[in-house]
Amino acid sequence: MSSREQFSSKIGFMLAAAGSAVGLGAIWKFPYMAGSHGGSVFILLFVICIFLISLPVLIAEFMIGRRGQADVITSLKKQAPGTPWYWIGYLGMFVSAVILSFYSVVGGWIISYLGRALVFAVKPAEGQTYESLFNHVIQSPLETIGSQFIFMLLTIIIVQAGIKSGIEKASKIMMPALFIFFIILAIRSLTLDGAMEGVRFMFVPDWSYLTSETLLLALGQAFFTLSVGISIMITYASYLGKSENIVGTGINVAVMNIFISLLAGLVIFPAVFALGFKPDQGPGLVFVILPAVFEQIPFGGVFLLIFFILLLFATITSSMSLLEMVVSVVVGEKRRSRVRTSWLVGIVIFVMGIPSALSFGVLADVKIFNKSIFDAMDFMTNNIGMPLGALFISIFVGYYYKTDISRKELNTSQGIYKGWITLIRFVSPVAIIIIFIQSILPLFK
Repeated sequence: MSSREQFSSKIGFMLAAAGSAVGLGAIWKFPYMAGSHGGSVFILLFVICIFLISLPVLIAEFMIGRRGQADVITSLKKQAPGTPWYWIGYLGMFVSAVILSFYSVVGGWIISYLGRALVFAVKPAEGQTYESLFNHVIQSPLETIGSQFIFMLLTIIIVQAGIKSGIEKASKIMMPALFIFFIILAIRSLTLDGAMEGVRFMFVPDWSYLTSETLLLALGQAFFTLSVGISIMITYASYLGKSENIVGTGINVAVMNIFISLLAGLVIFPAVFALGFKPDQGPGLVFVILPAVFEQIPFGGVFLLIFFILLLFATITSSMSLLEMVVSVVVGEKRRSRVRTSWLVGIVIFVMGIPSALSFGVLADVKIFNKSIFDAMDFMTNNIGMPLGALFISIFVGYYYKTDISRKELNTSQGIYKGWITLIRFVSPVAIIIIFIQSILPLFK
């Protein structure tokens, strides 16, 4: 049996993990969540929750993966023989597949907009608005499914090439490009007249927004933005050498995620305020408001093109981690063909996503729990699957692991270890349970 492939460098692993975490959560969801819930207060709570709740679970997933050196199910069977803990892996596999099925739909929207941006045709036709253009894109069966297929094709091509030649290589190109071009876009946005209003919105607190609702939303954003709870990070860490410092790597991933989220805010909010738009536009902020903002900026078409390229990069770095999680389980210890498995799993997930792609058009009247198919898949994974997975992981590492094992795996100071074990045993599980209860309560109303 051949040895398990590993990341060739610490930076390769860190960029891949950060890429998985960044995704649409940081660039698409973070700005509209912050914009709709007071800006600075939401951002402050988000950062606090990242370090107190999400990061401990992220480190726990790194610990399981590096110690197991195998796919998540095999890793858990090795570390907890004769117990049902390995079902965490099956939960993660299922949730990852469902997330990718509708995530690829949004990736397809980005492909559609990128194609338009390449020929500077994002501006709607006479008599149309940016909102009607967006509705046209998401309601067109041929365009939506075709773009979704192209997005999945790109994801499969990267994952089937393996860890070093596929995921690591792509991450080393996409993530630095993401950082560099976002800084360029942020500088351009900050030089607009009136841009400081957007900066104040982000960094000067309006304490009237300090409510339990804002706290819960920030908690949920911090939790989901690091990709914890679906065993992606367990999978990535299984390709990591035993000598790597998982605490330091976890902190670096969290900091990069916060940095990209803030950069996304600095691209969007100064421009939104400078040009007289409102920040609380919701999910349409990127696809509806942002093109209108860039239209009013000199060379706006070029900057909009750069933005959608970056958004595609961020989305693919997340989609390839979702696909890799499922592929690694199917390949398993039997070392099935990675290439064949990647194509088979990718095509199955593409087909799974077709109903979500059509849920804004021909299947718009089909409802699940009074939600569209797309929204139902989103709710089932983000509000139920991910919190449950993270809760089981925190309990497994916090209570099933013996302290001498977890202390050895962390290989850090006594103070840091005590702080982490307290958070993973008490703070993270309680916060996750609160998120879970608050998330499912609407189903019973």
